[in-house]
Amino acid sequence: MSKRNSQANKSAARERLRAERERQAKKDKTRKQIVVGVSVVAVLAIAGGVSYGVMQLNKPSAWEAAADAKNVTAPKNTSGDDGTTVVIGKDSAKKTLELYEDSRCPVCATFEQAVGEKVAKDVEAGTYKIKYVGATFIDNMSNGEGSKNALSALGAALDVSPEAFLDYKAALYSAEFHPEETDDKFAKDDYLIEVANSVDALKGNKAFEKAVKDGTYDAWAMKMSKAFDKSGVQGTPTLMMDGKKITAEGSDNSPMTEAEFTTAITAALKG
Repeated sequence: MSKRNSQANKSAARERLRAERERQAKKDKTRKQIVVGVSVVAVLAIAGGVSYGVMQLNKPSAWEAAADAKNVTAPKNTSGDDGTTVVIGKDSAKKTLELYEDSRCPVCATFEQAVGEKVAKDVEAGTYKIKYVGATFIDNMSNGEGSKNALSALGAALDVSPEAFLDYKAALYSAEFHPEETDDKFAKDDYLIEVANSVDALKGNKAFEKAVKDGTYDAWAMKMSKAFDKSGVQGTPTLMMDGKKITAEGSDNSPMTEAEFTTAITAALKG
């Protein structure tokens, strides 16, 4: 091999090596750019996810939004601020029994099952009116929604008629439908509608069902709950007449049998 050919071959080899190094350098640069780009996207995605998560955590729940609502749709057959005054009975009745209840309250269910029919008969006879004030404090203690949802559904029943309201309230508290306090069944619209199907005025009532599913009276229920909170009443069921608490004789507790109630209400009506 001549010296000239040997030199040419060496030059060609060096050129090939240089070219290969340039190609590898470009590949390494491209790979680095891709890795950096993917990393940036991942960081942005994580940051975006965290931001979205924070936003969701800070976003008020539907019930919180209902509580803060400025425009409140109140049911028919109500009066007062935001329709939170619910008085049922004959105009001729001279006295009013104030009844404070939470739909999930097991003691309220016991009271209604034992005394509710007596109260309904007295109201129908014009012996007294009832003023209903609904509470939702059990939801607050158990992080549930059943008290609020049932109160909203009661608003939908009241919009149908006072009688539908009373019958639906009795059904919600009945032994057949009232759940254990720890079972938040009233949070489910379908269950509230199932209970309503036991009430003639509400069975298959599409307007009532729509109001329950749409939450038409959610804001009203929250305003009603605030009215309870402002009343100073500490527990349910609580019964009052003429500003005085009605209790079983010799007790600070509400009357829990028809006999106890009859004695207590007779005395209150005379007072």
